[in-house]
Amino acid sequence: MTDVPARIEPFPARDEAAALDDLRRRLRATRWPDAPADAGWSLGTDVDYLRELVAYWADEFDWPAQEAALWRHPRLRVEVGGLGIHVVHARGTGPDPLPIVLSHGWPDSSWRYQKVVGLLADPGAHGGDPADAFDVVVPDLPGFGWSDAPAGLPLDSIAVAGLWAELMTALGHDRFVAAGGDLGSHVSRYLALDHPDRVLAVHRTDAGLPVFSGDPASLTPEERAWFAEVAAWGATEGAYGAIQRTKPQTAAFGLTDSPVGLAAWIVEKLRSWSDCGGDVERAFTKDEILADVTQYWLAGTIGSSMRMYSANAAIDPAQLARRVEVPSGFSIFGGDVVRPPRAWGERTANVVRWTEPPQGGHFAPFEQPEAYARELRDFARPFRVPR
Repeated sequence: MTDVPARIEPFPARDEAAALDDLRRRLRATRWPDAPADAGWSLGTDVDYLRELVAYWADEFDWPAQEAALWRHPRLRVEVGGLGIHVVHARGTGPDPLPIVLSHGWPDSSWRYQKVVGLLADPGAHGGDPADAFDVVVPDLPGFGWSDAPAGLPLDSIAVAGLWAELMTALGHDRFVAAGGDLGSHVSRYLALDHPDRVLAVHRTDAGLPVFSGDPASLTPEERAWFAEVAAWGATEGAYGAIQRTKPQTAAFGLTDSPVGLAAWIVEKLRSWSDCGGDVERAFTKDEILADVTQYWLAGTIGSSMRMYSANAAIDPAQLARRVEVPSGFSIFGGDVVRPPRAWGERTANVVRWTEPPQGGHFAPFEQPEAYARELRDFARPFRVPR
């Protein structure tokens, strides 16, 4: 942690009228690719669906209205580690709110948690127990959303965890719960590993991709089957990760210049990773999809977001093998990808709660906000000690 006090200020308003006009011009000038007849989603993003979505984006999508809905909770800009971090900070309404920092993944931002902030901060207003209230902190990862991107090399999950420890200090939270999914699962894990005196408990919606250097004979049959499933998933779905780990800057040129290219890159993952049965609009409305994509476009962060994959690929394997001893909970939603068995969770963490909600996918806080909020409330209740 640094000795320089963090600078905290309200997040400034942005005038995006000119950028939105340019966006619509680019959308209407799109040069569309061909596609084999009846290819659908089998080769990547469905051209017919994307044409429909882009027509809506150009002519009907109302970004100011979506932005107002996204940021109906207090927003701050907090400078930590030399970076301005965009933070949603909703103080809890209850007798003794428990601080929690929620870390998102890719390809999103604090967008992932917009539907659960109110449920967590003010449960009494949503049919819950006010005693379950949280002080909710939702930062955008560096280089995501409206947070600054590092000027030099990208930050890995370990470094971001260190920033979040500073962030929580700046916001007045000495001890707290950490939670997250995808890249945010990694960040939360390292918060627990490197700051166990401050992290009361850690909750995750996945266990990451497995890294194991021990004796294969020590793995359970369930773990071995999961390893095989992960390998098969990587062979059919992992091309994006290989690019983002190795050559993110090459992909960034096209995705930063073409809003339709950006939408294709993101929408395919929203569909593939959500519990939508192949129909992305069962999980997200057009407005919700485009709120995520438009934020990436306006902030110009697709390149910097992908570079975090490259940074994480360089983490020392010894770090990946560390076991989390802080009390850990996992909510493995039934529609997520590469769902780990409990045996792997217990091998890698001090599991005190393991649940498998039947509905919801990789973006569970957005897809199933009530269920996700309930998971966090139930998990955190034993750790509500007087502070």
